[in-house]
Amino acid sequence: MTPMSDVHAMLQEILQHHASAFPGFAAQPTPAPTSPDPVYQAALQACSALGFITHDAECVAHAWQARSARMGHFAPTPWPDEPQDFGLQPAPRRSAFASCPQQLGLYAVLPDAVWVGRMARAGVPTVQLRFKSDDCAAVAREVTAAVQAVQGTQALLFINDHWRQAIEAGAYGVHLGQEDLDALQPSELQALQASGLRLGVSTHGYAEMVRADAVGPSYVALGAVFPTTLKKMATAPQGIGRLAAYARLMQGYPLVAIGGIGADQFGEVLGTGVGSIAVGHRSAPGSVHTLGSGLRCSSSSSSRRTSTRSLAMPKPIGWSGRGATVTGTGGRSLSVRCGGSDKSRSSSWDSVGAPGFRTALLESSGAAGA
Repeated sequence: MTPMSDVHAMLQEILQHHASAFPGFAAQPTPAPTSPDPVYQAALQACSALGFITHDAECVAHAWQARSARMGHFAPTPWPDEPQDFGLQPAPRRSAFASCPQQLGLYAVLPDAVWVGRMARAGVPTVQLRFKSDDCAAVAREVTAAVQAVQGTQALLFINDHWRQAIEAGAYGVHLGQEDLDALQPSELQALQASGLRLGVSTHGYAEMVRADAVGPSYVALGAVFPTTLKKMATAPQGIGRLAAYARLMQGYPLVAIGGIGADQFGEVLGTGVGSIAVGHRSAPGSVHTLGSGLRCSSSSSSRRTSTRSLAMPKPIGWSGRGATVTGTGGRSLSVRCGGSDKSRSSSWDSVGAPGFRTALLESSGAAGA
């Protein structure tokens, strides 16, 4: 066969084996190739046909080329997912931030310190303050208040964007988007790493995952998985198929799935291998607020300064009955009661959904003021 027929044959093999894994994406224009290698060119055309944007198609094509060179032959399966073929850091990583738990559990992204405190006392294991303001003094006050709000709980607090204030206030970690990460000077990145704060990084595809790996973050966020109205996204929703492929490649990191994930989708999302699901906050009419789709949190107080909070979670996967009720007093160890039965067991937010819950209700009572 001529080189062009080789390329076409390999292209067809890749599409035949993998088109069903990445459905629903419009084909993208094939970028100009940067290598004459036929495996690279076939993979570049295939990835573009499967809807991967230029930078991601390039990234996967080079990985396919690297794997073929390492193995000594082209193979259409499996989809590339070996870190070495993408040029990721080998373990132990030469550049790495402080570690965090592999299973971060339910991860609530919240607008202010009040909500951070509510969720921390309700037993949510990981919380993020996403406070947007151009007022530096207001940012510093809110970050400090959020750090104080999680004291006495087991919640791990990450601060979105405001890394200097996070260091000053003594937060557990900071979360940065790709643009914020790229904007850091080498000296600033070194200062952040030297502070001991954990670093979480947002990624939206292969090229950004490779970029994140270069700094050795504490965890990697993958998304947006589904359409979301909480934040304007520059990239299309990635879907379950891509999420599973990303999770296989990045399994050396704690992984957080984010973006449009509702309670009914917890099972399939956790089935990809991620250890955490992030849900965002948005206000609803009255005193009820929602964390993502189907996850409702409400708060009420009385003159006796008591409050009740509830957070809906997924049902126990594989359990029969009408669902499960989860109760606790702010710690991670919770009591689970299935349907109307009296059977109960202990579990934790850390393992939510795997083999944890599908739809559960957390009710926590304690002092108000959250």
